[in-house]
Amino acid sequence: MLYDIRLAISYDYDSPAGASRSLLRMLPRGSADQQLLMGEVSTDPMPSWRRDGVDFFGNATTEVAHDRPLREIEFRFEGRVQRNAPLQGLDLSPPWPALAPEIAAIHSVAPDAPHHFLGASPRLPAAPEIARFCRSVVSEDMTALTATRAVSDALHALFDFNPEATEVTTAPIDAFRARAGVCQDISHVMITGLRSLGIPAGYVSGFLRTEPPKGKPRLEGADAMHAWVTAWCGAETGWMQVDPTNAMDAGLDHVEVALGRDYGDVAPVKGSLRSSGSHTTTHAVDVVPVG
Repeated sequence: MLYDIRLAISYDYDSPAGASRSLLRMLPRGSADQQLLMGEVSTDPMPSWRRDGVDFFGNATTEVAHDRPLREIEFRFEGRVQRNAPLQGLDLSPPWPALAPEIAAIHSVAPDAPHHFLGASPRLPAAPEIARFCRSVVSEDMTALTATRAVSDALHALFDFNPEATEVTTAPIDAFRARAGVCQDISHVMITGLRSLGIPAGYVSGFLRTEPPKGKPRLEGADAMHAWVTAWCGAETGWMQVDPTNAMDAGLDHVEVALGRDYGDVAPVKGSLRSSGSHTTTHAVDVVPVG
């Protein structure tokens, strides 16, 4: 699939500060499953200073600074991405209780090593309630991949997708108790639960196609940046991506932008201009199949 993608994140401030600095993660990742054919990240107005780079987890970053007060600012990505179908083979993952020795056998702290995604992370502390729920929907004989999908399906059935129920700062345990939220909340709860089972799991931010294939329903979360989960399912299977908001494996409808331990590692805009007054934020996403 080829997609033309447009993302715009705008801020409107009542009382802007004299200067600002922001860290952006808006450029799609490159991998075996997708290629960025063309595209760029830009700001309006143009920055006084800019630096492009890559963070520890391999996400493209853009640092920008403005040395004057701004009442409005817009961060944009426009580009074309080719999304390939992930390889679908036999489930060769071990039973999930047997993952521990496989993890211990990996003597690496490279960005994709499962060790980074097993313990608590800044936004995802241990949550016994979530752990008990996830333990109740898996059995000891399930493979790591089957258990991952079982947790995804159970949370999809449990949660009401409701953009009004939570905010970006809502803790996973609060969203879990409310049984409502958006893709960020459901993914955070799933990651917390998988880690409690000893399954390394991380957070993926990206896009969903906004025009569904003919005869298929529109996926939840297509109106803004989306989030889903990556789980390490053993040395033979490796990392698998699952979308609990839509109870499906991530596939041709998903375009990956950034990957990390939780939302804090992948936020599209961080450190935006601060204001002593109120501000409004708007997001606009368009993911259009080409041809």
